[in-house]
Amino acid sequence: METLMEDVEYSWKEVSLPSLIEPELDRETGERRRGRDIIIAVDHGPNSKHAFDWAVTHLCRLADTLHLVHAVSSFSNQIVYESTQGLMEKLALEAFEVAMVKTKARIVEGDAGKAICKEAERLKPAAVVMGTRGRSFIQSVLQGSVSEYCFHNCKTAPVIIVPGKEAGEESVL
Repeated sequence: METLMEDVEYSWKEVSLPSLIEPELDRETGERRRGRDIIIAVDHGPNSKHAFDWAVTHLCRLADTLHLVHAVSSFSNQIVYESTQGLMEKLALEAFEVAMVKTKARIVEGDAGKAICKEAERLKPAAVVMGTRGRSFIQSVLQGSVSEYCFHNCKTAPVIIVPGKEAGEESVL
């Protein structure tokens, strides 16, 4: 897979998340580390939720900011847009309750892999976290995958690919 070197703008919309009471965090003192930006690529599948749970449980710390990113093929599909907005609101609330982290959400239009890499270039996060679809090695080689694309093309941050959970296994949270 070769790296695409295109400078194409992409469409995006900020998601208005419910206002949560954030703890007073002093992000700049020498006593505590400065908060990090962490991108979590989300969709409506169980492996995405599993990756989100893993990141909130094992990676996030107080003062971090989670950036939830979801790619849609078109903003014109209002049903998909509204269900994605609802998903992001639910995840933001869960991230606050579990790890007391601030969350921002963005729905981007276009190819998922390219959009996630563009967001990584824009934010320069500490990490990009994503799940897998659970395809076999042969299927992902033949058809490609978003996680594989991001692994090879996100140059500004490490990409953490959380393996999918086995059928029937409980989520980490």
